[in-house]
Amino acid sequence: MRFSAPHQGAHPSSLSEVFRMLAQLFAVMAPVLVGASIGFGWIRLGLSYPTEFITKLVFNIGTPALVLASLSNADVDPDDFGLTLIATFGVLAGMAIASFGVARLLNKPWRVLISPMMYPNAGNMGLPVALYAFGSDGFTFAMTAWVANALIQFTVGMMMAARGNPWKALARNPTLYSIAISMTLLLTGTHLPAWLYNSVHLLSGLTIPMMLITLGVSLASIQARNLTSGFVFTLCRVPIALALAFGIGHLLSLPAIAVSALALQMSMPVAVYNYLFAQRSRQEPEYVASLVFCSTLLAFIYLPVELAFLL
Repeated sequence: MRFSAPHQGAHPSSLSEVFRMLAQLFAVMAPVLVGASIGFGWIRLGLSYPTEFITKLVFNIGTPALVLASLSNADVDPDDFGLTLIATFGVLAGMAIASFGVARLLNKPWRVLISPMMYPNAGNMGLPVALYAFGSDGFTFAMTAWVANALIQFTVGMMMAARGNPWKALARNPTLYSIAISMTLLLTGTHLPAWLYNSVHLLSGLTIPMMLITLGVSLASIQARNLTSGFVFTLCRVPIALALAFGIGHLLSLPAIAVSALALQMSMPVAVYNYLFAQRSRQEPEYVASLVFCSTLLAFIYLPVELAFLL
């Protein structure tokens, strides 16, 4: 998907180009809005939603299947894949460093803000937007960025949030195994057998819709406070993430579509998992909830603008 420049001096043509661009942007954002709205409305209607069951289903079956289906047979250069991983790690490290400055600005402990700064909602929200914005080619790079993010989030992040033995939780995380298998297949040029690929591809189909509906459920369930601070945090986080993604991406000479996918993923709103980690570690979970809520609301304003630039 690409936007062409409006014609100079022809107002009807220019107007039609604007409407075409807005229609394309709406086509990208509509699935996210619809999916999240279903979950949000479901809870507001007082209907029950088995969040624990759905979460286990998505992260134990759907997400590993999505990783295997998207990466194992992906037609992507291994060097570009590796560089995208390195670039994502670089952005995450830069966000961790930047969290100290943002924490001072908001007068909050850095331990409270480091996870929301580092870990965007690259799964529930980032993957659907990237899929509809960039197609299958860009989605592979978006998935790569999500893989790198998940590797750090479900290792370092989980260990920081854990109150007991974190190694047991890591050993039981099937997503990490699917990432390792996919990276091995990709880097060795090996493909899954057709029967296995078809199976994981079928199972992966439940992941993104369930992620979006659960996102809406989470937003309806979270009690957000400190809204002003949440908006200020988002206005700080997004420009920093974009600057790091573009800077590191160009420094490593990544393909343009990889840089765009990386920038989109890293500028996503704060992941709901940060709220769960804050609850586990007892690091002001109510405040982190406001960051999740405010950043997600603002995403529906800044993401169309960002997409118009990236595309």
